[in-house]
Amino acid sequence: MKKMKYKNLEEELEDVNKNGLFIKHIRNPSEAVQLAACKEDSWSIDYIKNPSEAVKLEAVRKNGLSIQFIKNPSKDVQLEAVEEDGYSIEHIKNPSKVIQLEACKQNGYSIEYIKNPSLEVQLEACKYNSDCIQYIKNPEALFKKYPSLCI
Repeated sequence: MKKMKYKNLEEELEDVNKNGLFIKHIRNPSEAVQLAACKEDSWSIDYIKNPSEAVKLEAVRKNGLSIQFIKNPSKDVQLEAVEEDGYSIEHIKNPSKVIQLEACKQNGYSIEYIKNPSLEVQLEACKYNSDCIQYIKNPEALFKKYPSLCI
């Protein structure tokens, strides 16, 4: 893919402000250009080599699912992603209990993507919507601890 030659930063910013994905045509974009690209289209992070923490956060704040393009996201990036879209937990390897709880608070159905959720995480999902119980493998333990869920 041929990279464009720009005279200055303003030209780069003008292009990514129109279409963030245009960043793939810019050789060594500055952090300001990367931020502008992710602000316009979070999926543009897929075309950024070694994005800064600020750029990663910008991308997941716009669309939590853009975390799938981030290698080894920090806990802060993970948290921002699931707060924006609980389903983004599907793209997080070994999410902590805090991340699992936040994902279920944002969207209880995200429990479908959590392996072996604790009772606390299961309860959070069911608080969101009792239909989430269908994604819990053995709900008996949950019913035993929280019998009011059966009503």
